[in-house]
Amino acid sequence: MIRVLVDTSVWIDYFRGKEGVAALEALIDDNLVCTNDLILSELVPYLRLQKQTRVIGLLEALERMPLGIDWQEIIEMQVKCLRSGANGIGIPDLIIAQNAKAHGCAVYSLDRHFGLMNRVLKLDTF
Repeated sequence: MIRVLVDTSVWIDYFRGKEGVAALEALIDDNLVCTNDLILSELVPYLRLQKQTRVIGLLEALERMPLGIDWQEIIEMQVKCLRSGANGIGIPDLIIAQNAKAHGCAVYSLDRHFGLMNRVLKLDTF
C-alpha cells in the first residue's frame, strides 16, 4: 500500500477527537502514515506548550520524508495553480505537495487547498 503524508489539519482534528478523521486510526494501525519536518514544525511547538511529550515522541517516531525543496518546481506549481484559478495556496502547502509527489505518497488533508491543487497538479490524495 502507498504511504500517506498526513497534513497538520488532520492531526489537529484527530487530537481534538473529531470523528471526521477516523480513517487516520486505520492508517496508523496499518503503519502507512508518514510525516516531514514541515508538518512536525507546525505541530510540535503547540504540543510542547501543552506538555504532550509522549505525543511528540510518537509523531517523531513516524517515518519522515526528507524535504528536498526544489524552489523552481515550487514556482512552477504555483504558476499552474494561479493559471487554473486556484489562488491563495501558500508555500507550505506547495512544499507538502512537492514532498508527497517526490516520495510517491498520498496526501491526507482537510485543507481545501489540497483539493484545488489535486485538480491542477494531479496529487494523490487520500
